[in-house]
Amino acid sequence: MRKPVFAANWKMHYGPQETRAFLLKFLAAYAPRDDRTVIFFPPAPSLAVAGFALRDRPDVLLGVQNVHWEDKGAFTGETSALMARDCGATVALVGHSERRQLFGETDEMTARKCAAVVRAGLTPLLCVGERLDEHERGITQSIVMRQLKTGVSRLEKSQLATMLVAYEPVWAIGTGKTAKPEDATLVHSAIRRYFREALGGQPDSLRILYGGSVNADNAAELVAAPEIDGLLVGGASLEVDTWTRIVGT
Repeated sequence: MRKPVFAANWKMHYGPQETRAFLLKFLAAYAPRDDRTVIFFPPAPSLAVAGFALRDRPDVLLGVQNVHWEDKGAFTGETSALMARDCGATVALVGHSERRQLFGETDEMTARKCAAVVRAGLTPLLCVGERLDEHERGITQSIVMRQLKTGVSRLEKSQLATMLVAYEPVWAIGTGKTAKPEDATLVHSAIRRYFREALGGQPDSLRILYGGSVNADNAAELVAAPEIDGLLVGGASLEVDTWTRIVGT
């Protein structure tokens, strides 16, 4: 059995004080469990506060929403993977659809970022997914596999088995539309097949998440679907009670 992952992507919500208040309330309501992994991705200004709040809860991990592919340099406004690690982060989102669609992040950029994340000792959570027009044209798997193959192209084979992947169809993010569990399973199966081939048939521990308009009402159905190993959640992770229900699924 693969231990499920429940990841909260807060996007541009919650500064340091709000982050501290949220995590204190959540940790009081959520008892430690060893049968699942919970990850919080707060905005960069809140990383250090989150890291301090989570210091005594090794079952709840801290992640950074985005990093630059260089370790340091003249890159105003950017955050390096090493800086995130210094704040307590152990995971980094790479290639989220909003980074791709709104900020022009290319597949090659995701490859460089994945390499930087691994170089810093963090775990990359690589996001892949198709736009609505690509979905309607029936080319979902070709888009996903292109993003995936390029994204991991700078990693060594031994590094692939420890990473995380999230399938997040762009047309389902923040729209209220969710991919049917059976459709998501097809994409997850293709992703797992690729890793099996790349690793010589041994990546059964690889965890592949689903993201896209996940809420407390559909979380259980999605997690129960074959090949879906957890959830990457946006808006529904911003309320303590709702998020606590989801991670308890």
